[in-house]
Amino acid sequence: MSLMKVSGSKWRLVLTAVLVCSVFLDVARCQKDAQKHRAATGRKITQGKAKPDKESRSVTSKPRTRATPAARQLNSRGSRSVRPIKVLNRGKFKKVGETISVPTGETLELRCRGNPVQWSVPSYLQEDDEGRLRIVQNERYGVLTLVNSTGADTGEYTCYPMYCEDTDCRKEYDKAVKVFVFFPDPQELFVPSSDYYKVIQLRTNWPTVLPCQVTSPEAKVSLHREFPPAEVAVDGSEISFNVRTGFTIHRPRPYHAGALYCVASRGGLRHSSTKYMLIYVHYPTAAPSPVIQASVSSVVRGENLRVTCTVVGEQGVAVDFTWDYPGEQSGRPPYTQENVSPVPGGTSQQQQQSQSVLLVDEVRDVDQGTYTCTAQNLQGAKSVSTTVKVVNKAKPKKPEPRG
Repeated sequence: MSLMKVSGSKWRLVLTAVLVCSVFLDVARCQKDAQKHRAATGRKITQGKAKPDKESRSVTSKPRTRATPAARQLNSRGSRSVRPIKVLNRGKFKKVGETISVPTGETLELRCRGNPVQWSVPSYLQEDDEGRLRIVQNERYGVLTLVNSTGADTGEYTCYPMYCEDTDCRKEYDKAVKVFVFFPDPQELFVPSSDYYKVIQLRTNWPTVLPCQVTSPEAKVSLHREFPPAEVAVDGSEISFNVRTGFTIHRPRPYHAGALYCVASRGGLRHSSTKYMLIYVHYPTAAPSPVIQASVSSVVRGENLRVTCTVVGEQGVAVDFTWDYPGEQSGRPPYTQENVSPVPGGTSQQQQQSQSVLLVDEVRDVDQGTYTCTAQNLQGAKSVSTTVKVVNKAKPKKPEPRG
């Protein structure tokens, strides 16, 4: 009986020793694994409560500055897409879309994730020297703060993440984050402008925008012609309206030209915008293609020379000609004749021929060389050249005596 007890005691001692050894082996193995982890990550393993990873903590959990109306974030490397957020109060946020409204007088704060980032603001604020606009770059995001806001601050605010190599940085336009901010003004429906009227070109190959920008997205806006007085129809196809950009004439035509203005109404307010003087300009589809030709390639000294430059293009498109010629260096003045005539033919689109002729009277030795004609329209310019040689007049042969 005592032998069984002794044996049992020894067995318990052996079992306890095995368990203790196992614990030490596990601890040693854990320490070895920890050393490997430190070598791989370069981070120190601490005992006790683990600290949260720096990248996993929210940048808005403890804002450094008070954010009143709005904030926006962006990952500058593009690994994640972060939606814009609006700060309701400390620690409370709300997702917003492409536009937000901020009452005039309040503070606007926009945040853009990345280091560094660059901001683009409405042109009115770019010229602001009152110190209302402040841009600060923090460790993980940039902050734009605008205080004492007014209706004139209405516009698009853009954050550009920057890609940097050493000291060379450039904007990543494809990763830009944009938000249009309205500052509704109870006394002014249109964004203030110092211009009484603006001149805008109506280009045949480009949409024309009338920037009737309103301070409130709830304003009702219509387009009007000054003379004869009439409201211009906005069908959404030929002419459309966007509360952020204004009216767009998608395919300008000559009948769109004239003096136009916008009218906005909201509640009991009704205001007129700046007047827009629209001038129709027929823009060509391509630069001219001139052809040059001299009356002769070799001209006898003392005779006259004509060099012609011709362009065939769209009807109604003006072409300007300039000449470079050898006699210019010696002070020979240019004598040119220009004309425009329609090109007959059965083409679906009417064409015209523009021509410039350089006249050189009583050719001298200084007139020998290269003649260059440059034709230019609103789309570009092109030059062509030809070479003319000056020769002596051949002496008449004496008649041979008869017999």
